[in-house]
Amino acid sequence: MVRLNARAVALTGALMIVPAVAGCGYNTIPTKQERAEAAWADVQSQYQRRADLIPNLVATVQGAAIQERTTLTDVINARARATSVNVSADDLDNPQAFQQYQEAQGQLSGALSRLLVTVEAYPQLQANQNFLTLQSQLEGTENRIQIARRDYNEAVRDYNTTLRTFPQVIWAKTLHGGSQPMQLFTATAAAQSAPQVNFNLNAPPANASAPGGGAPAVTPGATPPAQ
Repeated sequence: MVRLNARAVALTGALMIVPAVAGCGYNTIPTKQERAEAAWADVQSQYQRRADLIPNLVATVQGAAIQERTTLTDVINARARATSVNVSADDLDNPQAFQQYQEAQGQLSGALSRLLVTVEAYPQLQANQNFLTLQSQLEGTENRIQIARRDYNEAVRDYNTTLRTFPQVIWAKTLHGGSQPMQLFTATAAAQSAPQVNFNLNAPPANASAPGGGAPAVTPGATPPAQ
């Protein structure tokens, strides 16, 4: 009888502790961590969507035989770098890894911006429905990236604040002692200035169009000169 009473007391005590622990914020840290990691997955998804669009964009622009080959090469190289730098949810508290990822994606954003500004000088691309569709998809993806980054930053700020405020700070220093602040996206230096575009200003006059006219002429079958 005494043993049954002891078990009953232990069970009653456990049932009382569970809501007490939940009520004092023990589950708050892992819950907000999961939310931030889910937001990170959305960021990666949008960046991957952009990376998947680029090969078709490059192929379409190459088909137009534009002379600004450097811009195409920059995009191709920047895409290769961006897709080679990966940050998992476990690395979100690693400043070096996160900075490398952000810089690689920022370089790709800059290369794409320069390319899209450059091709404005080529009416044949502006009349190419495939190019216009890809351009529209890229613009939409850039908007989604900005929204995903904003949502991620908000989730991370919430999570980081939780690690420093009472009463969750108690759990952060005890049972959740491995929890570390996550990294935030910040504006890059390149984002503060407009894309710099270098057109073929030194191209032979015979191949140049009249001001306001069409694209520079390319001899059929000839390889466009590299910039």
